[in-house]
Amino acid sequence: MKNFSDYGIDLHGKSGEEVKTTCPQCSHTRKKKSYPCLNVNTEKGVWHCHHCGWSGGLGTGVINRSAPPARRVYPRPEFRPAALSDGAAAFFHKRGITTEVLIRNRIALERVYMPQIEDEVTAIAYPYFKGGEIVNIKYRDNNKNFRQVAGAEKIVYKYDDINDDMTIIVEGEMDALALEVAGFRNAISVPDGAPTPESKNLELKFEFLSDERFDKVKQFILAVDSDEPGKKLEDELARRLGRDKCLRVVWPEDCKDANEVLMKHGAQALHHCIEDAKPFPVEGVFSVNDIEEDINNMLEFGMIKGEPTGWDSVNSLYTPAPGQWSLVTGIPSMGKSEWLDAMAINIAENAGWTFGICSPENQPISWHAAKLMEKRMGERLVAGRVNQAKFQEAKSWVNDHFKFIMPEEPSLEAVHAKAKFLIRRHGMKGLIIDPYNELDHTKRKDGVSETEYVSTFLTQLRKFARDNQIHTWLVAHPAKLMKDLKGVYPVPDGYTVSGSAHFYNKADNIIAVHRDVRNPQAPTEVHVQKIRSRWLGKRGTAYLQWQPNSGRFKEFDGAYHPPSASEYQAAKDGE
Repeated sequence: MKNFSDYGIDLHGKSGEEVKTTCPQCSHTRKKKSYPCLNVNTEKGVWHCHHCGWSGGLGTGVINRSAPPARRVYPRPEFRPAALSDGAAAFFHKRGITTEVLIRNRIALERVYMPQIEDEVTAIAYPYFKGGEIVNIKYRDNNKNFRQVAGAEKIVYKYDDINDDMTIIVEGEMDALALEVAGFRNAISVPDGAPTPESKNLELKFEFLSDERFDKVKQFILAVDSDEPGKKLEDELARRLGRDKCLRVVWPEDCKDANEVLMKHGAQALHHCIEDAKPFPVEGVFSVNDIEEDINNMLEFGMIKGEPTGWDSVNSLYTPAPGQWSLVTGIPSMGKSEWLDAMAINIAENAGWTFGICSPENQPISWHAAKLMEKRMGERLVAGRVNQAKFQEAKSWVNDHFKFIMPEEPSLEAVHAKAKFLIRRHGMKGLIIDPYNELDHTKRKDGVSETEYVSTFLTQLRKFARDNQIHTWLVAHPAKLMKDLKGVYPVPDGYTVSGSAHFYNKADNIIAVHRDVRNPQAPTEVHVQKIRSRWLGKRGTAYLQWQPNSGRFKEFDGAYHPPSASEYQAAKDGE
């Protein structure tokens, strides 16, 4: 059998489960040539590079990483415009849209098939331009049926009018045209309107934000509809684009969108609405008037709800909500990471969340992805036994809902930089950092105590969760604990986490995952030890049963009473 040096891997005399060294495939091509991006497990004889994906094993040889996906090619629509009829022109003029604006944006009529009525109709055509070329067209008939060109590229309406200094985002083409009438050519519209309030998976709805063109814009004004779907659209746009880069518009009480303001109050009033756009509260000092809309939403829709975890017994104690962070602790090998992964699977299935996972302990990434796929399928990945269709579905689903974060230097700042990218591109709602001690903490300044460092670290963690409206889970190991007289480890809490009592003080929620290792039939105990917001849970303990065949957990359906010291000793004597 070959050894590591045969593959160009230099271990520098090290051995063990976690050996980090340079990658012979990519390190020499990179700026940081000496950074150890290759993770080697000498006991299992395998390796994986976090940068280029090169992996393999002494027994299996090199596993070539998959080729990068081919660039997607979109069909270009045929635009066969006809001049606007008198009726169509009157439709726009009634809504305040001038002939000049209609001509500049090449609004026309076209005969198209409308699937809602299964017939061909004459419809208004809104061409979508990118670089001066038409890449998509949206059609609207007299009965408010809409369609776009099948398979064409989804971009914002008036893409070529994006302005680097300031761009206005609205909810529909008519609103973008209305703002152009009011003097704002730099108004664009989302391609598919606002999501419904009950929408969960927003990946396709906001796919247009993956365009790098948005990276150049310094400021956005969100001028969407004032109804509940518009509020959801505004919140999600602000979260993905960055609340610090966004202003929001408040329409007059008798209007819900830009076009209605133009129709009822005129172009000058609409212009003033945009000029009066207010910043989102991000940090600093605020009055009630600054957050009046948020308070009114609490009255109308209630306090913010946390997401169900997938287990009723846990839901009665703990429901994670955006803008908070949870500390997850537990003695090694008692299942805290397994439980956290299982909960993430449940939330992704039920609420459509996308998760970013930074888990240096779960390497290589392909193994961690396989564990998530097993939980999705409800069975273990065993060669020759897994249904191919089921396997492919699980792989595709995990790809959609889980993104793995492994920066070159795994500092909190680097993790947050990657997380920010995932928020913009994929709408990430949950961030898992597992564990704290695997991050790079070597840049602590001289003279700064560990307690001070932990305090600053957790402040940054909490601020990022709040500013970006995500939930962050931080896994942290407890300090070494002593067994009691029964030979049992006590349940750890935030105060026993190695490093500082700040872990308890600054956490919004604290979960300790524990079990009685003396009894293999004992349930997994989920101890909820701290809940900052009373409407999201309460202190208490839930009991779950781990399913070894799938790696998931189910409700524990039996009564469990930990054995006494004498019972435990008697059981040992009988072995």
